Amino acid sequence: MASDKNNYHLGLLYLSHILISADGVISEKEQSALNKIREEEKITFAIYETFQRDVKTKKLSEIYQRGLDLIGGCSLPEKKEAFIHLFRLCAADGNIHVKEVRLLLYSAKLTDAHLNEIVTEAEKRQK
Repeated sequence: MASDKNNYHLGLLYLSHILISADGVISEKEQSALNKIREEEKITFAIYETFQRDVKTKKLSEIYQRGLDLIGGCSLPEKKEAFIHLFRLCAADGNIHVKEVRLLLYSAKLTDAHLNEIVTEAEKRQK
């Protein structure tokens, strides 16, 4: 069975992929921001390979649901951290698409993340 940290990392990657795919285009800046998240979170190559395989073989709806399930099973601090990353990722390409905002709000609600804290922390880290 995967460790809790692996579940957190995989859930974060899944939701990140859904978020950056929301406007139909994954920009270079978004891909770069995703790589930065991988570095910050110390996501292993094995987890990233699993993510890459799943993205190529599963439907977006399956990836989204799995991401929600994995993040939903995480601790509150992990949920908060995941959504801070996702919030920052929204603005990575310099254009926040309405689908990205909807996805972020809906996902945060489903996983019981505290959006006010997430926005405040993400803004601090942008500086």
